Amino acid sequence: METGPSIGRRHPLDHLIYLALGSNLEDRQANLRQALMSLAPGVEVLERSPIYETEPWGYQDQPRYLNQVVSGTTRLAPLALLQHLKSIEVSLGRTPSFRYGPRLIDLDILFYDDLVLESDELTIPHPRLTERAFVLVPLGDLAPDLRHPILGVTVLDLLQRLDRSGVRAFSPTT
Repeated sequence: METGPSIGRRHPLDHLIYLALGSNLEDRQANLRQALMSLAPGVEVLERSPIYETEPWGYQDQPRYLNQVVSGTTRLAPLALLQHLKSIEVSLGRTPSFRYGPRLIDLDILFYDDLVLESDELTIPHPRLTERAFVLVPLGDLAPDLRHPILGVTVLDLLQRLDRSGVRAFSPTT
């Protein structure tokens, strides 16, 4: 787990967020790195999980993914944060595809403080978070005791319910 220089220091206007990053096209590791660098100034990254290589989810006939989770702070409202993330995806070269298809970069909001939000544009916490070991494993590295605001259980509790066999630590030599 890598930490940023200001971990633990929060301004009263800052919101604690957890974001998922994923890539399975071209230079996957460089895509994650570019996405991380592009988060500022809207998001200050506090911690980064290790990177994991994972089996595709939803649609199997595609390359393996690299996945990572970051914690950070933002002063952006939830929908503004979503727009910020979508603009990063486009600027890094993501093009429209089919649901669960291959992607150059994917950025998702997992948690935003303990907010529960459901709108046409955005659902927080992420609605499929509990089904996805490729998200819960790196999230568990950062915040195993984080409680899901709807379910009332921790990330560790959620992880214990999932098969983690398709998720393995990434090494650039693998």
